[in-house]
Amino acid sequence: MQTISSDISERFWNQSAAADLEVEREQLNIDDIILKTHTEREILASLDGVRTVFDGGAGWGRFSIPLAKRGLAVTHFDISNAMIDKAKEIAAREGVLANMTFIQGSLEELTQFADKQFDMVLSFDSPVSYTYPNHEAVLKNLMRICAKRLILSVYNRAGGGMLHIFNPRRGQAYALQSQAEPAVIGSDFIPDMKLATAVLESGLFENPTETISAYERGEATWPVSYSFTTSELSSILLSNGAKTVRFAGPGALLRAVPREVLMNIMRNEEVKKEFLDFCYAYDSQPSCEGMGMTNILANAEIGSE
Repeated sequence: MQTISSDISERFWNQSAAADLEVEREQLNIDDIILKTHTEREILASLDGVRTVFDGGAGWGRFSIPLAKRGLAVTHFDISNAMIDKAKEIAAREGVLANMTFIQGSLEELTQFADKQFDMVLSFDSPVSYTYPNHEAVLKNLMRICAKRLILSVYNRAGGGMLHIFNPRRGQAYALQSQAEPAVIGSDFIPDMKLATAVLESGLFENPTETISAYERGEATWPVSYSFTTSELSSILLSNGAKTVRFAGPGALLRAVPREVLMNIMRNEEVKKEFLDFCYAYDSQPSCEGMGMTNILANAEIGSE
């Protein structure tokens, strides 16, 4: 089934350089380092009774391969053949190919998997948000194939693109590879308040009809991505079988720390570890769950029938 998200794969994720860039990204950007560290801790704390894992949008294997090294049977599912090839290469090097099944496909088409087939279902870096307008159906299907624990991240309505509306140099502040100071914002810069209001109300940073049409004509580089609120995501998960849902906002603390301080922290390995530990505790507080840099992290315990 051809979908907008599978078309993304053809335009970007299937490019040979994309997999290498993804491997490097979590070493070059502070927000990615914090998100990955937080996610790893959340997964490891939730492995009780887990033997089988589905990782949807598994990319180059940053979570699927370490889980396979723990002896779990992991289904590595991704839309991009280039990403799967990179994951196979790394898995072979790590000696875990026997514990992994690699499948190319879209999250919008999961009919090949049985109800409650996997003890744990994962989906990170917001691939669910890319499936708009089918995001609710995708979440329902991820719940369907999950027996015990669903952990995923989706775009956060209060972060990501919303922050760019008010601070167009935001991304530069967290890039470790750049030693230059972020560019100065022009003295006449005024944020687009109409856009900010529309995003807050709809979860969409673009006009869906116009953007999808422009994307299909090749005039837009990315289609519509949907950003969630915690209350909305909670409602969807609880109505589809979750017994409990916990949220976190990885990067909530990061938003308040000046770039100069962040650079000092990241250059000191001892302080960096303490900072990442503190971020996990801070960003997991209920007051921060919807205030992450780009993502909401949800951890749902699946109720038994």
